[in-house]
Amino acid sequence: MSEINVVPLVDVVLVLLIIFMITAPLLYRGIDINLPASASNTIKPDERVVVSVTKEHKIYVDKNEVGEDQLESAMKRLHDRNPNVTIYLRADQGIPYGTVVHVMDAVKQAGIDKLGMVTEPDRRSP
Repeated sequence: MSEINVVPLVDVVLVLLIIFMITAPLLYRGIDINLPASASNTIKPDERVVVSVTKEHKIYVDKNEVGEDQLESAMKRLHDRNPNVTIYLRADQGIPYGTVVHVMDAVKQAGIDKLGMVTEPDRRSP
């Protein structure tokens, strides 16, 4: 028999395909936050820095945890690297309003004018 047996090759490729299909959605795992809903969602996909505040009052710049006292210096470093940086704030709906204002104030004190709030789309609106 002078032909190559491709059945084992097809089996291996199928197993690899299944493994990649299962692991691909798990590769990008953000921080779990229960976002409030809004009727308008105006964020367009672009280069951005996301500041997240969890229900445990932990603050993350992208995926790096920073303390409340280090937040303003981290924002100043971002502003120094790119003066036109845009910050998107993701805050859990269960945290106090004062914590969100504190984070927003740190962003503004660093000289960053572009600050957006990330919300979930409102499922009740048509």
